[in-house]
Amino acid sequence: MNETIERAYRAAPKRWVYQLSIAFLIAALMAWSSTTVKLGSTGERGLAVAGNILSGIFHPDTKLLLTFGTDGVPYLLLETFCIAFLGTVVGAVISLPLSFLSATNLVPRPIAVIGRGLIAAIRTIPAFVYGLMFIRVTGPGPFAGLLTMSLCSIGMVSKMYIESIEDLDKRILESLDAAGCTTFQKIRYGILPQLMPDFISTIIYRFDMNLRDATVLGLVGAGGIGAPLIFAMSAYRWNEVGSILLGLIALVLIIEAISARIRIKLARG
Repeated sequence: MNETIERAYRAAPKRWVYQLSIAFLIAALMAWSSTTVKLGSTGERGLAVAGNILSGIFHPDTKLLLTFGTDGVPYLLLETFCIAFLGTVVGAVISLPLSFLSATNLVPRPIAVIGRGLIAAIRTIPAFVYGLMFIRVTGPGPFAGLLTMSLCSIGMVSKMYIESIEDLDKRILESLDAAGCTTFQKIRYGILPQLMPDFISTIIYRFDMNLRDATVLGLVGAGGIGAPLIFAMSAYRWNEVGSILLGLIALVLIIEAISARIRIKLARG
């Protein structure tokens, strides 16, 4: 056994020169990239601001946390949640036909290339830019955030959908085709039952991302809790900042726990 292993080891191609060259190239690229990083001193003022933020988190404004009006943390968190949830749902629904039209194993290649080009174009623009564009169109508010989340979700969800579709077992499609099924019947009875676990897992993952992005979009006026957060920070009301951050942490942890349980159920069938 040892001789067989030794002969196999000697017969294996010696790739250490190639691997060493790749490692050297990566190290050189990292060294070159680090030259653009300039570390600035935080100074006493920066440390004081950091201390005030930590103090605000540990001494939050309880009145703001327990106010259920439109200016309270619970309402703002609910608005942020709704923007992320509806944006994810709308984006997932629109992504469904777009991904099927972009899968090379279901449609002719020219049509798939056009669909993939559209998805790539959507994914190119950052969410922050989409938010600024929609605010100019619809005005500040949650609707601009909803449109932004929907469009951003299409780019990622469609890409994940396409990968799942192209990994399908083609024998099922061939059997349905032999039975005389139409394209829509093949999708309904042969494809969707296989893809649903992957699709739902992708939607949950995108919702987690949208929940955080919806907070950032609030900074530009696209609804949610981001605008009150930046206003409180600009006015140095650190207790309010602490209340908002605590609310966000609680919301993210709750959503993460629920989504983790759903993903485990999907994985176990």
